[in-house]
Amino acid sequence: MSDLPPSGATEPVSPASPGVPADPTRSTPPAAVPAPASGHAADPTAPGSPTPTDPGRPATVADPAVPAQPGPPGSPAVPAQQGWPAGSGGFAAPEQPAAGGPQPWDPYRTDPAGPPQGWTWPAGAAPLPGAAYPGYALPGQAYGWHPGLDPQDPLVTPPHAGVGGWFSRCGGALRRGWRQLLPIMLLTQTVPAAVIAVLSLAFAPTDQPVTGPDGAPVLPDGYFEHVFAFYGVVLLAALIFGPLQSTGWAAGTWVVARQAAGEPVGVGAALRYGLRRALGLWGWTLVFSLLITVGACFCLLPGLYAACAFALFGPIYLFERQEPIGRAWRMFHQRFGMVLGRVALVLCALIAAAVLDGVLGAVNQLAFGVDPMAAPSTAAGAAAVAVVGAVLATPAYLAQLVGLVAAYAEQRAQEGPVNAARLAAELG
Repeated sequence: MSDLPPSGATEPVSPASPGVPADPTRSTPPAAVPAPASGHAADPTAPGSPTPTDPGRPATVADPAVPAQPGPPGSPAVPAQQGWPAGSGGFAAPEQPAAGGPQPWDPYRTDPAGPPQGWTWPAGAAPLPGAAYPGYALPGQAYGWHPGLDPQDPLVTPPHAGVGGWFSRCGGALRRGWRQLLPIMLLTQTVPAAVIAVLSLAFAPTDQPVTGPDGAPVLPDGYFEHVFAFYGVVLLAALIFGPLQSTGWAAGTWVVARQAAGEPVGVGAALRYGLRRALGLWGWTLVFSLLITVGACFCLLPGLYAACAFALFGPIYLFERQEPIGRAWRMFHQRFGMVLGRVALVLCALIAAAVLDGVLGAVNQLAFGVDPMAAPSTAAGAAAVAVVGAVLATPAYLAQLVGLVAAYAEQRAQEGPVNAARLAAELG
Protein backbone atom coordinates (compact mmCIF):
# COMPACT_ATOMS: atom_id res chain seq x y z
CA MET A 1 0.00 0.00 0.00
CA SER A 2 0.97 3.58 -0.42
CA ASP A 3 2.18 5.53 2.57
CA LEU A 4 0.85 8.84 1.20
CA PRO A 5 -1.46 10.81 3.47
CA PRO A 6 -5.01 11.57 2.37
CA SER A 7 -5.66 14.10 -0.38
CA GLY A 8 -5.21 17.69 0.81
CA ALA A 9 -2.85 16.88 3.67
CA THR A 10 0.05 19.19 4.23
CA GLU A 11 2.22 16.89 6.30
CA PRO A 12 5.44 15.54 4.86
CA VAL A 13 5.42 12.25 3.05
CA SER A 14 6.33 9.30 5.25
CA PRO A 15 9.56 7.60 4.34
CA ALA A 16 9.22 4.70 1.95
CA SER A 17 11.56 2.55 4.06
CA PRO A 18 12.48 2.60 7.73
CA GLY A 19 15.32 4.80 8.70
CA VAL A 20 15.14 7.14 5.71
CA PRO A 21 13.77 10.59 6.56
CA ALA A 22 11.34 12.26 4.16
CA ASP A 23 12.13 15.51 2.41
CA PRO A 24 10.47 18.22 4.49
CA THR A 25 10.64 20.78 1.64
CA ARG A 26 8.61 18.80 -0.88
CA SER A 27 4.86 18.95 -0.73
CA THR A 28 2.46 16.28 -1.79
CA PRO A 29 0.15 16.66 -4.80
CA PRO A 30 -3.37 17.91 -4.16
CA ALA A 31 -4.96 14.73 -5.50
CA ALA A 32 -4.03 11.17 -6.14
CA VAL A 33 -2.79 10.43 -9.63
CA PRO A 34 -4.73 7.74 -11.53
CA ALA A 35 -3.13 4.45 -12.30
CA PRO A 36 -1.16 4.16 -15.52
CA ALA A 37 -3.02 3.26 -18.70
CA SER A 38 -3.17 -0.31 -19.77
CA GLY A 39 -0.20 -1.40 -21.82
CA HIS A 40 2.24 1.13 -20.34
CA ALA A 41 5.02 0.48 -17.85
CA ALA A 42 4.36 1.61 -14.34
CA ASP A 43 6.05 4.75 -13.13
CA PRO A 44 8.22 3.83 -10.14
CA THR A 45 7.82 7.34 -8.76
CA ALA A 46 4.06 7.45 -9.05
CA PRO A 47 1.96 6.97 -5.87
CA GLY A 48 0.87 3.43 -5.30
CA SER A 49 3.81 1.91 -7.14
CA PRO A 50 6.49 -0.20 -5.45
CA THR A 51 9.16 1.79 -3.63
CA PRO A 52 12.67 1.99 -5.03
CA THR A 53 14.95 -0.82 -4.19
CA ASP A 54 17.70 1.60 -3.24
CA PRO A 55 17.32 2.02 0.52
CA GLY A 56 19.26 5.27 0.47
CA ARG A 57 17.05 6.99 -2.10
CA PRO A 58 14.26 9.14 -0.73
CA ALA A 59 10.77 8.61 -2.03
CA THR A 60 9.46 11.10 -4.57
CA VAL A 61 6.05 11.94 -5.83
CA ALA A 62 4.90 12.33 -9.45
CA ASP A 63 4.39 15.69 -11.12
CA PRO A 64 0.83 16.97 -11.46
CA ALA A 65 -1.17 15.66 -14.40
CA VAL A 66 -0.57 17.51 -17.66
CA PRO A 67 -3.73 19.24 -18.91
CA ALA A 68 -5.25 18.43 -22.27
CA GLN A 69 -3.18 19.76 -25.17
CA PRO A 70 -5.10 22.07 -27.50
CA GLY A 71 -5.09 21.26 -31.19
CA PRO A 72 -5.76 23.48 -34.18
CA PRO A 73 -8.89 25.64 -34.16
CA GLY A 74 -11.96 23.56 -34.68
CA SER A 75 -10.32 20.23 -33.74
CA PRO A 76 -10.98 18.31 -30.50
CA ALA A 77 -8.43 18.66 -27.76
CA VAL A 78 -6.13 15.72 -27.19
CA PRO A 79 -6.50 14.46 -23.60
CA ALA A 80 -3.30 13.99 -21.69
CA GLN A 81 -2.29 10.39 -21.05
CA GLN A 82 -0.12 9.19 -18.25
CA GLY A 83 2.64 6.74 -18.77
CA TRP A 84 5.78 8.71 -19.49
CA PRO A 85 8.28 9.35 -16.75
CA ALA A 86 8.04 12.62 -14.95
CA GLY A 87 10.48 15.33 -15.88
CA SER A 88 10.37 14.54 -19.62
CA GLY A 89 9.32 18.02 -20.65
CA GLY A 90 5.76 18.05 -19.35
CA PHE A 91 4.20 16.27 -22.38
CA ALA A 92 2.28 13.05 -22.08
CA ALA A 93 2.07 10.44 -24.80
CA PRO A 94 -1.50 9.91 -25.99
CA GLU A 95 -2.88 6.43 -25.87
CA GLN A 96 -3.36 4.57 -29.11
CA PRO A 97 -7.12 4.43 -29.75
CA ALA A 98 -8.82 1.12 -30.18
CA ALA A 99 -9.44 -0.22 -33.68
CA GLY A 100 -12.42 1.51 -35.23
CA GLY A 101 -12.47 4.25 -32.62
CA PRO A 102 -12.17 7.99 -33.25
CA GLN A 103 -8.75 9.15 -34.34
CA PRO A 104 -7.25 12.17 -32.59
CA TRP A 105 -6.11 15.12 -34.63
CA ASP A 106 -2.62 14.55 -35.99
CA PRO A 107 -0.68 17.72 -36.82
CA TYR A 108 1.89 15.65 -38.69
CA ARG A 109 0.43 13.83 -41.68
CA THR A 110 1.89 10.45 -42.43
CA ASP A 111 0.55 10.39 -46.01
CA PRO A 112 1.86 13.42 -47.92
CA ALA A 113 -0.28 12.56 -50.95
CA GLY A 114 -3.53 12.58 -49.00
CA PRO A 115 -5.69 15.53 -48.06
CA PRO A 116 -4.80 17.65 -45.02
CA GLN A 117 -6.56 16.95 -41.74
CA GLY A 118 -9.98 18.57 -41.62
CA TRP A 119 -10.02 19.33 -45.38
CA THR A 120 -13.33 19.05 -47.22
CA TRP A 121 -14.55 20.10 -50.66
CA PRO A 122 -16.13 23.56 -50.74
CA ALA A 123 -19.89 23.73 -50.79
CA GLY A 124 -21.22 23.19 -54.30
CA ALA A 125 -17.84 22.13 -55.72
CA ALA A 126 -17.11 18.72 -57.12
CA PRO A 127 -13.67 17.12 -57.25
CA LEU A 128 -13.34 17.27 -61.01
CA PRO A 129 -10.05 16.95 -62.84
CA GLY A 130 -9.07 20.52 -63.55
CA ALA A 131 -7.01 22.52 -65.93
CA ALA A 132 -3.79 24.28 -65.13
CA TYR A 133 -4.22 27.02 -62.60
CA PRO A 134 -1.06 28.80 -61.47
CA GLY A 135 0.10 28.26 -57.94
CA TYR A 136 -2.66 25.97 -56.72
CA ALA A 137 -2.93 22.25 -56.13
CA LEU A 138 -5.69 20.16 -54.63
CA PRO A 139 -5.09 17.04 -52.56
CA GLY A 140 -4.45 14.02 -54.71
CA GLN A 141 -3.96 16.14 -57.85
CA ALA A 142 -0.83 17.29 -59.60
CA TYR A 143 0.41 20.77 -58.88
CA GLY A 144 -1.24 23.42 -61.03
CA TRP A 145 -4.72 21.91 -61.56
CA HIS A 146 -7.99 23.49 -60.55
CA PRO A 147 -11.43 21.88 -60.23
CA GLY A 148 -14.04 22.79 -62.81
CA LEU A 149 -11.64 22.99 -65.77
CA ASP A 150 -11.36 19.83 -67.83
CA PRO A 151 -8.04 19.57 -69.69
CA GLN A 152 -9.80 17.39 -72.27
CA ASP A 153 -12.66 19.81 -72.92
CA PRO A 154 -13.28 19.87 -76.70
CA LEU A 155 -13.78 23.64 -76.86
CA VAL A 156 -12.21 25.34 -73.83
CA THR A 157 -8.42 25.51 -73.90
CA PRO A 158 -7.13 25.26 -70.31
CA PRO A 159 -4.68 27.87 -69.07
CA HIS A 160 -1.04 27.31 -69.98
CA ALA A 161 -1.96 24.80 -72.72
CA GLY A 162 -0.44 27.21 -75.23
CA VAL A 163 -1.17 27.79 -78.86
CA GLY A 164 -1.03 24.05 -79.48
CA GLY A 165 -4.10 23.55 -77.30
CA TRP A 166 -5.90 26.32 -79.16
CA PHE A 167 -5.01 24.77 -82.52
CA SER A 168 -6.25 21.36 -81.41
CA ARG A 169 -9.61 22.83 -80.32
CA CYS A 170 -9.99 24.63 -83.64
CA GLY A 171 -9.19 21.46 -85.57
CA GLY A 172 -11.59 19.43 -83.43
CA ALA A 173 -14.41 21.92 -84.03
CA LEU A 174 -13.86 21.74 -87.80
CA ARG A 175 -13.77 17.94 -87.79
CA ARG A 176 -16.98 17.71 -85.78
CA GLY A 177 -19.00 20.36 -87.55
CA TRP A 178 -17.81 20.86 -91.11
CA ARG A 179 -20.94 19.17 -92.48
CA GLN A 180 -23.11 21.81 -90.81
CA LEU A 181 -20.69 24.74 -90.93
CA LEU A 182 -19.88 24.46 -94.63
CA PRO A 183 -23.45 24.97 -95.95
CA ILE A 184 -24.01 27.74 -93.40
CA MET A 185 -20.88 29.59 -94.53
CA LEU A 186 -21.65 29.04 -98.21
CA LEU A 187 -25.14 30.44 -97.81
CA THR A 188 -24.43 33.35 -95.49
CA GLN A 189 -20.87 34.36 -96.40
CA THR A 190 -19.89 33.00 -99.82
CA VAL A 191 -23.09 33.99 -101.65
CA PRO A 192 -22.96 37.63 -100.43
CA ALA A 193 -19.25 37.80 -101.26
CA ALA A 194 -19.88 36.47 -104.77
CA VAL A 195 -22.72 38.93 -105.39
CA ILE A 196 -20.63 41.87 -104.19
CA ALA A 197 -17.71 40.72 -106.37
CA VAL A 198 -19.92 40.62 -109.48
CA LEU A 199 -21.40 44.04 -108.64
CA SER A 200 -17.88 45.40 -108.25
CA LEU A 201 -17.04 44.21 -111.76
CA ALA A 202 -20.17 45.85 -113.14
CA PHE A 203 -19.75 49.24 -111.45
CA ALA A 204 -15.97 49.55 -111.27
CA PRO A 205 -14.80 52.71 -113.06
CA THR A 206 -13.03 51.77 -116.27
CA ASP A 207 -11.69 55.20 -117.22
CA GLN A 208 -8.40 55.97 -115.53
CA PRO A 209 -6.76 59.38 -115.05
CA VAL A 210 -4.38 60.38 -117.84
CA THR A 211 -1.48 62.78 -118.00
CA GLY A 212 -2.08 66.09 -119.80
CA PRO A 213 0.33 67.98 -122.03
CA ASP A 214 1.61 69.95 -119.08
CA GLY A 215 2.27 66.79 -117.04
CA ALA A 216 -0.69 67.28 -114.73
CA PRO A 217 -3.18 64.40 -114.30
CA VAL A 218 -6.42 64.80 -116.18
CA LEU A 219 -9.55 63.08 -114.93
CA PRO A 220 -11.94 61.65 -117.51
CA ASP A 221 -15.47 62.97 -117.71
CA GLY A 222 -17.75 61.57 -115.00
CA TYR A 223 -14.88 59.98 -113.10
CA PHE A 224 -16.09 60.96 -109.62
CA GLU A 225 -19.64 59.96 -110.45
CA HIS A 226 -18.42 56.49 -111.39
CA VAL A 227 -16.29 56.21 -108.24
CA PHE A 228 -19.13 57.25 -105.94
CA ALA A 229 -21.53 54.92 -107.73
CA PHE A 230 -19.11 52.03 -107.32
CA TYR A 231 -18.55 52.52 -103.60
CA GLY A 232 -22.21 53.34 -103.04
CA VAL A 233 -23.37 50.08 -104.63
CA VAL A 234 -20.80 48.04 -102.71
CA LEU A 235 -21.74 49.71 -99.41
CA LEU A 236 -25.45 49.25 -100.03
CA ALA A 237 -24.95 45.59 -100.85
CA ALA A 238 -22.88 45.13 -97.71
CA LEU A 239 -25.65 46.74 -95.63
CA ILE A 240 -28.30 44.56 -97.23
CA PHE A 241 -26.31 41.38 -96.77
CA GLY A 242 -25.16 42.36 -93.28
CA PRO A 243 -28.05 40.71 -91.40
CA LEU A 244 -27.61 37.55 -93.48
CA GLN A 245 -23.91 37.42 -92.68
CA SER A 246 -24.62 38.02 -88.98
CA THR A 247 -27.09 35.15 -89.12
CA GLY A 248 -24.32 32.91 -90.39
CA TRP A 249 -21.85 33.95 -87.67
CA ALA A 250 -24.41 33.35 -84.94
CA ALA A 251 -25.53 30.03 -86.43
CA GLY A 252 -21.93 28.82 -86.78
CA THR A 253 -21.13 29.78 -83.19
CA TRP A 254 -24.20 27.84 -82.05
CA VAL A 255 -23.07 24.75 -83.95
CA VAL A 256 -19.51 24.88 -82.57
CA ALA A 257 -20.61 25.30 -78.95
CA ARG A 258 -23.40 22.70 -78.98
CA GLN A 259 -21.33 20.06 -80.75
CA ALA A 260 -18.54 20.54 -78.22
CA ALA A 261 -21.11 19.98 -75.46
CA GLY A 262 -22.31 16.78 -77.15
CA GLU A 263 -25.73 18.14 -78.07
CA PRO A 264 -27.50 17.50 -81.39
CA VAL A 265 -27.31 20.19 -84.07
CA GLY A 266 -28.86 20.79 -87.46
CA VAL A 267 -28.50 23.40 -90.17
CA GLY A 268 -32.14 24.48 -89.89
CA ALA A 269 -32.04 24.84 -86.10
CA ALA A 270 -28.74 26.73 -86.34
CA LEU A 271 -30.13 29.20 -88.88
CA ARG A 272 -33.23 29.75 -86.74
CA TYR A 273 -31.01 30.61 -83.81
CA GLY A 274 -28.94 32.88 -86.02
CA LEU A 275 -32.03 34.78 -87.13
CA ARG A 276 -32.91 35.51 -83.51
CA ARG A 277 -29.49 37.04 -82.88
CA ALA A 278 -28.89 38.57 -86.33
CA LEU A 279 -30.08 42.14 -85.79
CA GLY A 280 -28.22 42.64 -82.52
CA LEU A 281 -25.02 41.18 -83.90
CA TRP A 282 -25.37 43.20 -87.09
CA GLY A 283 -25.72 46.43 -85.09
CA TRP A 284 -22.53 45.75 -83.17
CA THR A 285 -20.82 44.79 -86.43
CA LEU A 286 -21.61 48.26 -87.77
CA VAL A 287 -20.03 49.81 -84.66
CA PHE A 288 -17.00 47.56 -85.09
CA SER A 289 -16.63 48.54 -88.76
CA LEU A 290 -16.97 52.23 -87.90
CA LEU A 291 -14.19 52.00 -85.31
CA ILE A 292 -11.89 50.30 -87.79
CA THR A 293 -12.70 52.92 -90.44
CA VAL A 294 -11.96 55.78 -88.03
CA GLY A 295 -8.65 54.16 -87.07
CA ALA A 296 -7.73 53.61 -90.70
CA CYS A 297 -8.39 57.27 -91.47
CA PHE A 298 -5.52 58.25 -89.18
CA CYS A 299 -3.19 55.56 -90.43
CA LEU A 300 -3.21 51.92 -91.36
CA LEU A 301 -1.70 50.83 -88.04
CA PRO A 302 -4.46 52.31 -85.80
CA GLY A 303 -7.09 50.62 -87.95
CA LEU A 304 -5.30 47.29 -87.68
CA TYR A 305 -4.95 47.75 -83.94
CA ALA A 306 -8.66 48.45 -83.59
CA ALA A 307 -9.46 45.33 -85.63
CA CYS A 308 -7.39 43.19 -83.23
CA ALA A 309 -8.59 44.89 -80.05
CA PHE A 310 -12.30 44.47 -80.85
CA ALA A 311 -12.07 41.15 -82.72
CA LEU A 312 -13.85 39.15 -79.99
CA PHE A 313 -16.93 41.37 -79.90
CA GLY A 314 -19.04 38.79 -81.78
CA PRO A 315 -18.58 35.83 -79.41
CA ILE A 316 -18.85 38.17 -76.44
CA TYR A 317 -22.21 39.45 -77.65
CA LEU A 318 -23.55 35.97 -78.39
CA PHE A 319 -22.44 34.40 -75.11
CA GLU A 320 -22.78 37.35 -72.73
CA ARG A 321 -25.10 39.75 -74.62
CA GLN A 322 -23.84 42.90 -72.94
CA GLU A 323 -21.16 45.50 -73.61
CA PRO A 324 -19.33 43.56 -76.33
CA ILE A 325 -17.06 46.42 -77.46
CA GLY A 326 -15.84 47.41 -74.00
CA ARG A 327 -15.53 43.82 -72.88
CA ALA A 328 -13.49 42.93 -75.98
CA TRP A 329 -11.19 45.90 -75.35
CA ARG A 330 -10.57 44.90 -71.72
CA MET A 331 -10.11 41.22 -72.55
CA PHE A 332 -7.59 42.14 -75.26
CA HIS A 333 -5.47 44.31 -72.95
CA GLN A 334 -5.67 42.07 -69.88
CA ARG A 335 -3.95 39.25 -71.79
CA PHE A 336 -2.45 41.23 -74.63
CA GLY A 337 0.03 38.72 -76.00
CA MET A 338 -2.29 35.74 -75.86
CA VAL A 339 -5.28 37.42 -77.53
CA LEU A 340 -3.11 39.21 -80.08
CA GLY A 341 -1.44 35.93 -81.03
CA ARG A 342 -4.75 34.14 -81.60
CA VAL A 343 -6.30 37.04 -83.52
CA ALA A 344 -3.14 37.44 -85.61
CA LEU A 345 -3.38 33.81 -86.69
CA VAL A 346 -7.00 34.37 -87.73
CA LEU A 347 -5.95 37.48 -89.64
CA CYS A 348 -3.30 35.45 -91.43
CA ALA A 349 -6.05 33.21 -92.84
CA LEU A 350 -8.05 36.26 -93.96
CA ILE A 351 -4.98 37.88 -95.50
CA ALA A 352 -4.24 34.68 -97.40
CA ALA A 353 -7.79 34.73 -98.77
CA ALA A 354 -7.40 38.39 -99.75
CA VAL A 355 -4.12 37.68 -101.54
CA LEU A 356 -5.76 34.81 -103.41
CA ASP A 357 -8.63 37.10 -104.41
CA GLY A 358 -6.14 39.69 -105.63
CA VAL A 359 -4.35 37.10 -107.76
CA LEU A 360 -7.65 35.98 -109.29
CA GLY A 361 -8.56 39.60 -109.95
CA ALA A 362 -5.32 40.13 -111.82
CA VAL A 363 -5.93 36.97 -113.83
CA ASN A 364 -9.45 38.16 -114.55
CA GLN A 365 -8.21 41.48 -115.84
CA LEU A 366 -5.55 39.88 -118.02
CA ALA A 367 -8.00 37.39 -119.47
CA PHE A 368 -11.06 39.58 -120.01
CA GLY A 369 -9.70 43.11 -120.13
CA VAL A 370 -10.24 46.23 -118.08
CA ASP A 371 -13.94 46.39 -118.94
CA PRO A 372 -15.12 42.77 -118.96
CA MET A 373 -18.80 43.77 -118.85
CA ALA A 374 -18.59 45.35 -122.29
CA ALA A 375 -19.38 42.03 -124.00
CA PRO A 376 -21.56 39.11 -122.80
CA SER A 377 -18.84 36.51 -123.36
CA THR A 378 -16.23 38.34 -121.32
CA ALA A 379 -18.83 39.28 -118.70
CA ALA A 380 -19.72 35.61 -118.12
CA GLY A 381 -16.11 34.61 -117.83
CA ALA A 382 -15.24 37.44 -115.44
CA ALA A 383 -18.29 36.69 -113.27
CA ALA A 384 -17.33 33.00 -113.11
CA VAL A 385 -13.82 33.87 -111.94
CA ALA A 386 -15.26 36.20 -109.29
CA VAL A 387 -17.57 33.45 -108.01
CA VAL A 388 -14.67 30.99 -107.89
CA GLY A 389 -12.69 33.49 -105.84
CA ALA A 390 -15.55 33.83 -103.36
CA VAL A 391 -15.84 30.06 -103.03
CA LEU A 392 -12.11 29.67 -102.45
CA ALA A 393 -12.37 32.19 -99.62
CA THR A 394 -14.85 29.97 -97.71
CA PRO A 395 -12.13 28.15 -95.70
CA ALA A 396 -10.99 31.54 -94.43
CA TYR A 397 -14.52 32.22 -93.15
CA LEU A 398 -14.51 28.88 -91.36
CA ALA A 399 -11.12 29.63 -89.83
CA GLN A 400 -12.34 33.04 -88.69
CA LEU A 401 -15.45 31.61 -87.06
CA VAL A 402 -13.79 28.69 -85.28
CA GLY A 403 -10.65 30.59 -84.33
CA LEU A 404 -12.48 33.48 -82.67
CA VAL A 405 -14.90 31.21 -80.78
CA ALA A 406 -12.01 29.08 -79.48
CA ALA A 407 -10.05 32.21 -78.55
CA TYR A 408 -13.02 33.56 -76.59
CA ALA A 409 -13.49 30.23 -74.77
CA GLU A 410 -9.79 30.24 -73.86
CA GLN A 411 -10.06 33.72 -72.37
CA ARG A 412 -13.07 32.67 -70.34
CA ALA A 413 -11.01 29.82 -68.91
CA GLN A 414 -8.38 32.36 -67.84
CA GLU A 415 -11.04 34.11 -65.76
CA GLY A 416 -12.55 31.08 -64.03
CA PRO A 417 -13.83 27.53 -64.43
CA VAL A 418 -15.92 27.08 -67.59
CA ASN A 419 -16.65 24.25 -69.99
CA ALA A 420 -18.36 23.64 -73.30
CA ALA A 421 -21.67 22.72 -71.68
CA ARG A 422 -21.84 26.02 -69.84
CA LEU A 423 -20.98 28.00 -72.96
CA ALA A 424 -23.63 26.18 -74.97
CA ALA A 425 -26.19 26.96 -72.26
CA GLU A 426 -25.22 30.65 -72.30
CA LEU A 427 -26.13 30.93 -75.98
CA GLY A 428 -29.77 30.37 -75.09
